[in-house]
Amino acid sequence: MNENFLPDSIVIEHDEKNAEIEIRGKFIFVGEEKFNIRGVTYGAFQSDENGCEYFDAQKIDMDFAMMTEHGINTVRIPHTAPPRMLLDIAHKHHLKVMIGLSAEQYAGYLVDTKNAPDIQEIIRKKVRECADHPALLLISLGNEISASLVRWIGHKKIENYLKAIYETVKKEAPNAIITYVNYPTTEYLQLSFLDLLCFNVYLESPYKLENYLARLQNMAGNRPLILGEVGLDSLRNGLEKQAEVLKWQIATGFKMGCAGLFVFSWTDEWFRGDEEVLDWAFGLTDKHRNSKPALNVVKEAFRKIPFDMDGNWPTISVVLCSYNGSKTIRECLNGLLKLNYPHYEVIVINDGSTDHTEAIASSYPFRLINSVNKGLSFARNLGANAASGEIIAYIDDDAVPDSDWLLHLASSYKTTNFAAIGGPNLVPLNACFMEQCVDHAPGCPTHVLLTDREAEHIPGCNFSIRKKILQQVGGFDPLFRVAGDDVDLCWRIEEAGCKIGYNAAAMVWHHRRQTLKGYWKQQLVYGKAEAMLERKWPKKYNNLGHKTWNGRIYSNGNLTTSSFNSGRIYYGVWGNAPFQSIYRSKMHPYFLLFLVPEWYLLSASLLILALFNISWAPLIFLWPLALIISILPQAHAIYYVANISRHSNRKKEGWICNVFWRLTTGFLHIIQPFARLWGRLKLNLTLWRRFGEVCYAFPMSQQMSVWCETWISPDCRLRIIESDLRQHNRWVELGGEFSRWDLKIRGGGFGSITLLMAAEDHKQGKQLLRFRFVPKLSFLAIIPLWILIFIFAVALMDNYWIPQVVFGLLLLILLVRISGDFGSCYSILKAAAIKQSEVK
Repeated sequence: MNENFLPDSIVIEHDEKNAEIEIRGKFIFVGEEKFNIRGVTYGAFQSDENGCEYFDAQKIDMDFAMMTEHGINTVRIPHTAPPRMLLDIAHKHHLKVMIGLSAEQYAGYLVDTKNAPDIQEIIRKKVRECADHPALLLISLGNEISASLVRWIGHKKIENYLKAIYETVKKEAPNAIITYVNYPTTEYLQLSFLDLLCFNVYLESPYKLENYLARLQNMAGNRPLILGEVGLDSLRNGLEKQAEVLKWQIATGFKMGCAGLFVFSWTDEWFRGDEEVLDWAFGLTDKHRNSKPALNVVKEAFRKIPFDMDGNWPTISVVLCSYNGSKTIRECLNGLLKLNYPHYEVIVINDGSTDHTEAIASSYPFRLINSVNKGLSFARNLGANAASGEIIAYIDDDAVPDSDWLLHLASSYKTTNFAAIGGPNLVPLNACFMEQCVDHAPGCPTHVLLTDREAEHIPGCNFSIRKKILQQVGGFDPLFRVAGDDVDLCWRIEEAGCKIGYNAAAMVWHHRRQTLKGYWKQQLVYGKAEAMLERKWPKKYNNLGHKTWNGRIYSNGNLTTSSFNSGRIYYGVWGNAPFQSIYRSKMHPYFLLFLVPEWYLLSASLLILALFNISWAPLIFLWPLALIISILPQAHAIYYVANISRHSNRKKEGWICNVFWRLTTGFLHIIQPFARLWGRLKLNLTLWRRFGEVCYAFPMSQQMSVWCETWISPDCRLRIIESDLRQHNRWVELGGEFSRWDLKIRGGGFGSITLLMAAEDHKQGKQLLRFRFVPKLSFLAIIPLWILIFIFAVALMDNYWIPQVVFGLLLLILLVRISGDFGSCYSILKAAAIKQSEVK
């Protein structure tokens, strides 16, 4: 019966429905339609005499028809590649299929290699069988290689094993979307080469599932995340409980931005090997295909994905600010027309453009406000003042939103108390060659996360905020005309005691710079913005004039700690932890010094000093030091581009193009610090900048006492001193919980002084205040100081007057500068201390 069931009943037609399947950012598309996976797992079943699980075509046809009737659009075959007949039946019922290549079944041969089969040839045969079938959606390399086996073999060998299979599949099916179905117990596997991330997750608490999916989204990065299995056993929990849990599991999966999920499983009929499993019942139907309550609940839940549009959704005002954006604004406006959201308005601010921006914007059914050119912050404030929504979502004129952009933002606002929320910005699919290079170069707009869901910074190209919070913090600062406005606003939001959120699915496509000149100008502007931010937020910057982020920076062009730190894997006692992951130690900031722009100044200075070797032999030791310091940034760039995992939705280019892409990306890594350095120098964000009036003093500890006729609590005294100091010096730091000082003031990049105060109470409410001032040399001063002292000492012993004069003069200049930094601190501190005698 089964052999004759499908002679001519299924004909595979290559019509418009057999559209190309591709990944676009965080989601899967079939043709031009976003494809949300509404899936179930199917099998494993008892095999026939030939070892085939899927031999009963009539039963398969009945099951697939029932699936389609209940809103299911994808079937996952977990443990094996099915016969082509199954794909034919799936296509007949308009179902897509995710197949498995059973990598977990062959992993043991990595240990027992003697009788190992040709695994790669087995994989090739499986892929050839179905690679060209229109019903094929995804290929999984395998499903859950056991944690104990991974621990035995070693995670690196498993990673290389899966990567080898991935490359084999790609050769056979270049356009196939490939994943591996992992689970929390081997979460630590580093599989960045996969096209998307897939995890089996069984959590029975909505809160825990939300938090874990947020973690998985950050692991996925710019790739889609799908859930390979979710579900609940009705045998132990009851039919109603199973239905209830599946309802919120599905809703939570799509709320957290998953590209889809598979319910485990379609039926209670389930076999392990040739033995039927009878002690659980995860199926939506029983083994006789009778529906359980969960089936109709799943049908209804799938109908409402990605969100239930019947809910109460807040009104959102989308503000688009543009200055001479005629090249890209039309693409952005078209994207705004396609937004899938019930209540939104679009306000276009034309910031004094001199091109065709106004004409283009006026042809769309959006509100257009024309203004003279006063900069990006002013334009954004103008849009906020005109907005009627309770939430304002900002987007750049060179960005295009995903159709569900506002839905994901609004969903986060509805369920959290975040003041502002952002999402990822990805390079567009139609990006030119240079844009793809820039996307992997440093300096692209990116987010900084404190946790998986809380951000320290979100970029302005994908930035939303509650209107009342924006008004509360005073809007954007008009001082920032081009860049830096988003960083400043994020810091003011945090200073106001509010939190910033991040939603990995609230995605926009953001064009990168398309020319080398454009990239240079952008990084130059960013360097200037850093200087402006440092003036306003000195406490956020270190001695070198660089931001000190507390969170983790997510970017395609940043050095991550994983580059040099393999971390420690948490297995749990005897390897029994259900959630096993990598814990990385924080890299010391000195180790990353060679990535700062000023490293190039150090390299140039050492090379110049080394040139004196021509006339004085002892300086030959500077040549290897100068060369090593000069090579480090280039070595990092080479290391990065050689190991980069390039995920592109474009067709894979040849190796020559790939090499050229890597060379260009490496070149951008090298020139970017030069551009930032030039921008910083233009606005005096230098290593030798000063923070107070010029005054000179010897760097030594000093003490003084001040008699006060009025008693004031020491805490109030220190707050008054701090306020007074800030009027004369913008860099004042408060002592921490473990500090043996109360206040620190910086005179410049080379030195600072700490203040320690003690208060003695006397009769009639009088006080004696004791102050101790302790100088602190910065790392920036210590290193050149010792180098110059060493060279000068060698010159004295060599009795050669030219290096004595040259390096003695350099040493004198440095000492005078250090004295100046300390002198400016002493004068301000003493004045503030003496002033306490007059405070009442």
